[in-house]
Amino acid sequence: QVQLVESGGGSVQAGASLRLSCVASGRTFSGYAMGWFRQAPGKGRDLVAHITAGDSTNYADSVKGRFTISRDNTKNTVYLQMNTLKPEDTAVYYCALGRGSDWTYGFGSWGQGTQVTVSS
Repeated sequence: QVQLVESGGGSVQAGASLRLSCVASGRTFSGYAMGWFRQAPGKGRDLVAHITAGDSTNYADSVKGRFTISRDNTKNTVYLQMNTLKPEDTAVYYCALGRGSDWTYGFGSWGQGTQVTVSS
């Protein structure tokens, strides 16, 4: 059974940085895409960034140039480096494990989420 555990959220001022981590267990990690999603209060869950098994990345327009997704297959961990945070980045951030090597297969396993709050 796959388990995803996120960490690194918190409350920061606008302009600050945070790094989220997600550790996966229960499956070989390296052959699958990984993603970060977020859900703000009263809104749906939106894709923030994803990374393929081959390390290709893609980002939502709202975070391009500020956020960086990366993975360390030796640690079964995916990261989201978030710089120049804005109040509109406030949300619960979820890690997701892909069903295949890239995002076209969709995402089938989710973490419990970590709260990020950015104040102005």
